[in-house]
Amino acid sequence: DPRAERLLRLLGLGIRARQVVIGVDQVRAALQAGTVACVVVAADVSPRAQEKVVRLAAGRGVPLLPGPSAEAIGARLGRPGVMVAGVLDRALAHGLAEASRGGAPMEA
Repeated sequence: DPRAERLLRLLGLGIRARQVVIGVDQVRAALQAGTVACVVVAADVSPRAQEKVVRLAAGRGVPLLPGPSAEAIGARLGRPGVMVAGVLDRALAHGLAEASRGGAPMEA
């Protein structure tokens, strides 16, 4: 899927630039601090991540972008499965939103 590939490539760039936080606890902390521009959510997001991150992001009006599987995100970022990734940079968030266009919006 070219959309997923582009999204993963941009996430990888964001990680290297330290503009992406990954994992439920880090993304939740960044959401609470108000520093997250958007959240990429794995297609197979866990109930814990759904409860702790997706609902908080939706409540704060932070856009949620549907991503590929947690395994695919983790493989690209050199980590085990990644359920959620918080993007701190607004320009990167805009690029990710463009890359994910065509995917159905996520429900919190």
